[in-house]
Amino acid sequence: MKRRKFLQQSALASVGTMWIPQFLKAFEVQNLENIISKPKILVIIQWSGGNDSLNTIIPYRNDIYYRERPRLAIPAAQVIPLTDELGLHPALSGLKRIFDAGHLNILNNVGYPNPDRSHFRAMDIWHTAANADQYLTSGWVGRYLDSHCPSSDCTIAHQAIEVDDTLSLAMKGENIKGLALKNPQKLYQVTQAKNIQHLANQKLALADHHHDHVAYLYKTLAETVSSASYIYEKNQVYQSKFTYPASPFAQQLKTIAQLINAGLETNIYYTSMGSFDTHVRQKPQQERLLKMYDEALSVFVQDLQANQRLQDVVIMTFSEFGRRVAQNASEGTDHGTAGNVFIIHPNLKKAGVFNEAPNLQDLDEGDLKFTLDFRDIYATLLDKHLQADSRLILNQTFQGLDLIK
Repeated sequence: MKRRKFLQQSALASVGTMWIPQFLKAFEVQNLENIISKPKILVIIQWSGGNDSLNTIIPYRNDIYYRERPRLAIPAAQVIPLTDELGLHPALSGLKRIFDAGHLNILNNVGYPNPDRSHFRAMDIWHTAANADQYLTSGWVGRYLDSHCPSSDCTIAHQAIEVDDTLSLAMKGENIKGLALKNPQKLYQVTQAKNIQHLANQKLALADHHHDHVAYLYKTLAETVSSASYIYEKNQVYQSKFTYPASPFAQQLKTIAQLINAGLETNIYYTSMGSFDTHVRQKPQQERLLKMYDEALSVFVQDLQANQRLQDVVIMTFSEFGRRVAQNASEGTDHGTAGNVFIIHPNLKKAGVFNEAPNLQDLDEGDLKFTLDFRDIYATLLDKHLQADSRLILNQTFQGLDLIK
């Protein structure tokens, strides 16, 4: 029986979940020496629900945009200009400052062949880096963890952290999974419970257990308890002096900033916000979400800069798809295909707008045609930033993009 199936079916695992809350997830990761020698960090921000890219990066001189969106288009006078063709949604003034500093890449028309318009399937494709006709059970970040920790003796349970109650598919490898937590202090408090401590202490007693799955279960729990203590202690080292907004998303970024600035040995952080599923009355909903993102991100970048950590960090923002070009009858937009990706880093090869604006004269049944495969972005981040082998992790060869130095 495979380890995964054993853990799903094991009575011991079922009993354990009654004691351990959802945010208590554990995994095994690469050795500490490698982490210290290459302290590169990737922060992934997921916009759940399918953000409307055309009202985010706006083709404010394009007559077709205004013709197809008579009530939904952002008036040109309100757009924050970036180039002669494109501008930002007026809620993204903080992102404009990052753009002006030369720290932002805006990638247009990002997608993949044969796109899927289902939220769940499209997000699975982004999480797993699969082709549209493939169904994978491991995520691209999870496979990064697998590739850096082939040995069962490699067990640092905080290599990749998702600041949430549950773990995304992107963070799940075949053998190693990320750690999901929302609050380091709460995680620590839970792991200090006597029953959790008792189970964790069984690791040593069961090291030579004849059933290796049972030994693995206890070892995984022990690593989680150890990581909870480590993360909690590190979280006390640095308390941000910056005032973050009160939104849940801003507080998630604050947690990430504190862990990065405290020197936590973690390469990947993952968080999300939403919902960008704007079928009805899109304008107020998207404006609220973009403003929430902008205000939180602005403080986050300032926090990292002030502590001289931004140079170690790449921030990527994505959504599972864009929206259709034409507005619908409910003053919203329906599921589309290609969209935007934002890359923030102080050492970009080409800051600003990375590629061509969407071609509104050449559509695929009303949808934008993709010109950049999102997996080329992943390959770039893996190869050039995280110093990993993207071919092994993505199961295909992607050329990558000339994004970062």
